[in-house]
Amino acid sequence: MPNFCAAPNCTRKSTQSDLAFFRFPRDPVRCQRWVENCRRADLEDKTPDQLNKHYRLCAKHFETSMICRSSPYRTVLRDNAVPTIFDLTSHLNNPHSRHRKRIKELSEDEIRTLKQQKIDEAFEREQANQELNESSAQNTVSEEGGEEQEEEVVPLTLEERENKDYLKSLFEILILMGKQNIPLDGHNANELPEGIFTPDNFQALLECRINAGDEVLRKRFEMAAVNLEYCSKTQQKQMLEICESCVREETLREVRDSHFFSIVTDEVVDIAGEEHLPVLVRFVDESHNLREEFVGFLPYEADAEILAVKFHTTIIEKWGLNMEYCRGQAYIVSSGFASKMKIVATRLLEKYPQAVYTLCSSCALNVWLAKSVPVVGVSIALGMIEEVCSFFNQSPQLLVELDNIISVLFQNNEEKSNELKEICHSQWTGRHDTFEILVDLMQALVLCLDGISSDVSVKWSNFVVGRAFVLSSALTDFDFIVTVVVLKNILSFTRAFGKNLQGQTSDVFFAASSLTAVLHSLNEVMENIEVYHEFWFEEATNLATKLDVQIKLPGKFRRAQQGNLDSDVTSENYYKEALSVPTVEHVIQELKDIFSEQHLRALKCLSLVPSVMGQLKFNTSEEHHADMYKNDLPNPDTLCAELHCWRIKWKHRGKDIELPATIYEALHLPDIKFFPNVYALLKVLCILPVMKVENEKYEVGRKRLKAYLKNTLTEQRSSNLALLNINFDIKHDLDLMVDTYIKLYPDKVEFQEDFLPANNSEVTEDA
Repeated sequence: MPNFCAAPNCTRKSTQSDLAFFRFPRDPVRCQRWVENCRRADLEDKTPDQLNKHYRLCAKHFETSMICRSSPYRTVLRDNAVPTIFDLTSHLNNPHSRHRKRIKELSEDEIRTLKQQKIDEAFEREQANQELNESSAQNTVSEEGGEEQEEEVVPLTLEERENKDYLKSLFEILILMGKQNIPLDGHNANELPEGIFTPDNFQALLECRINAGDEVLRKRFEMAAVNLEYCSKTQQKQMLEICESCVREETLREVRDSHFFSIVTDEVVDIAGEEHLPVLVRFVDESHNLREEFVGFLPYEADAEILAVKFHTTIIEKWGLNMEYCRGQAYIVSSGFASKMKIVATRLLEKYPQAVYTLCSSCALNVWLAKSVPVVGVSIALGMIEEVCSFFNQSPQLLVELDNIISVLFQNNEEKSNELKEICHSQWTGRHDTFEILVDLMQALVLCLDGISSDVSVKWSNFVVGRAFVLSSALTDFDFIVTVVVLKNILSFTRAFGKNLQGQTSDVFFAASSLTAVLHSLNEVMENIEVYHEFWFEEATNLATKLDVQIKLPGKFRRAQQGNLDSDVTSENYYKEALSVPTVEHVIQELKDIFSEQHLRALKCLSLVPSVMGQLKFNTSEEHHADMYKNDLPNPDTLCAELHCWRIKWKHRGKDIELPATIYEALHLPDIKFFPNVYALLKVLCILPVMKVENEKYEVGRKRLKAYLKNTLTEQRSSNLALLNINFDIKHDLDLMVDTYIKLYPDKVEFQEDFLPANNSEVTEDA
C-alpha cells in the first residue's frame, strides 16, 4: 500500500516518487511540533501512536540539513528534525475545491506565538552554531599534528549539480532497461561491416531521451561526434553494479529487520557463458507474511570447498547478512551438482549449527532424490525426460498429435486417457509420480515421435522432424528404459511421504513421524535386493518387448569388455550392481542426511499450530522440541506457562471458532502478540525451506526468476539487469545511486572521460 504525504497541498505518494517518506515521531513533544507546523486541525486530536502508525511526511518538507544517511543505503532524519517547508496558500487559487487535508486558520495570538517561537529557534540555532565553531577552533589549536577535522558541507557548484543531473539521467535509463529486460548490447559487432558504427541499446535510448527534450543530456552531448560512444562499457558496468547493490539492499534491509531468515538456491544457470547459482532468501516481514525474494547470482565454482568459502563470504561480507540468524538452508540442484552443494551445506552447518539443512518446498522429494543419485545413467535419463517434455510443450500441434495417440492406446479406459492428456499439458517432470507417468506414457511418446520423424508431408519443419528422431532413439534405448523403471519402483516407497511434505501443515507434521517406516521399508529392499531387482528387471524387459527394443548391455560397457573373453556378465546382474544397489543405498543415506535429528525436532514443533493440536487431542509437548530455539525466544523462562495457556485457549474455544490450520493463519491472529514465545517460534518455523509459502503472491521471486531465464537469450543475460528485472517493483533512490557512484569513481565524472571512440571498443578504463 502506498504512503501518502500528510502535508497540506502535497499530493506525493511513495509509489510515484523516489523521495523518502518519514513517520510522525512517537515523542509527544516532537510530534506536537510536527502537527503544529503542518497546520492540519484534523490531526490535533490524534495520539502520537496513531500519527506514527498512519501518517507520513515526504522529504520535501524538511531542510536538507535535517536529513542524513545512517548507512550507504538508508535515509533517516536527525533526532531533532522538524518539518518547516509547507505550501499553505496554493489552495486559495481554487476556493471551491474540496480538501481532504484542511488547513487550520490561525488566530492573531497564535500567529504571534508562532513567530516568537521561530525567532527563539533561530536564536538557539545561532548560539549552537557559534558554540560549535568555537569548540572546533579550540580543538584545531589543541590537536596540532593530529587528524584533520571533518570538512563542512559545501554547497554544490553549478557544474557539480549539472553533473549529478547527468548521472541521474544515465541511471534512469539503466533502471528502465533492467525493468523492461532490454539487453545493453544491440547489434552484434561481428554482424556489421567494418567501420560502420551502430549504437547499442543504451546509447539508442539515451539519444531518444535527448530528442524528447532532456536538456541535461542535450547540453552534455550536443557537441559530441555521432560516431562516439556516449558512455563507455566500463562506466555502464560500474553503474549497473551500483544499481544492483542499491536494489538488493532494499530487500536485505527487510531481512535484517526481521532477524531470522533462510537461504535457498535454485538450479545452476548459464549467464552470458558462465555458470551462476541463483540465491533467494526467506523471511517473515513486518506484516507477518512469509516471503521468498531473489537477491542475486553467485558465480559457480567447480571446486566444492572454494564454492563453500565464496558462498559464505558473499553472504556475510558483500550482502551484510548475519548468518547467526540463519535458521534453514536448501539447495535445488541439477543432476551432477548435488554432491557439491551438499558439501556447501555441511560447511555452513559446521559454522552455524542452527542453519538446518532441509528440502525446499518448491521441489518434489522424489525429483530431488533422483537428481542427487550419483549414477551417470540416471543423470542422462533425467535430462532426456526434460527434453521430451520441452519438445511437446513448444507447440500446441505437437500436444494434439500426442493426445490422438493416447486416445487410440487407451480407448478402453477413457478415464486414464483423459488423465494422461491433462498431465501432458502441464510441467509433469516436477511431480512426485514423474516416473510412473513416464512408464504409462512411454509407448504413446515413442509412437508419436516415430510418426513425426517419419512424416513425408510438410506438416513439420526439418528441425522438428530431426529432433523427434533423436528423442525417439533415446527413449528406445534399453539403458533408458531400465533406468526409468528402477527409479519408478525405488521412489514409490517415498512418494506418499514426499507428497505429504508439500501438503498442509498437519500433513508435514505427521510426515515427520512416518520417516522411520519409510526407512524401514527401504532397508528391507536393500536386504532383499536380488529379489526386488528381479521383479524390476522383468518389468523393464516387458516394456522393452512392447516397444520392440533389444535387451542388451550398454554400448559403453560392451566396448570396454571387448578384450575380456571371460566376461559373462548378464544384463540383469549388470544393472543390479550398476543401478539398483547404488540407487537404493543413496536414497537411504540422503533421507537420513536431509531429515537430521535437528530437522525432525523442528518439524515436531509444528504441533504449535492449533489444527495440529486439535488432531492430537491437545495432548502435545512442544517444550521438549522447542528447546533448540531457546535462544531465539524473548522470554524462554516463561515458555512452559505460555504453552499451557496457548493449549487452553484453543481447547476451550467457542463452538463457532475454527482452529487455524497453518502458521500463516496463526501469525495473523489478533491476539498472537499476547503469546510472544509462541509468536517467535512460529516465525522461525515458518521460514524453514521445507514449509510452503501459503500466499502465492509472496513467492513471486522464484516465478519471476524462471520467467527471466525463459524469456532471455543466454548470451544476453546479465546478473545486474536480472536483479532489476526480477525486483522491478522495489523502490530505488536515484540520488543515493549518484552519490555512491561519485564516491566510488571520483575520477570518472569529468566530461572528457565519458567518451570512447566507437572504432576502438577494446579500450577500457581502470575501475
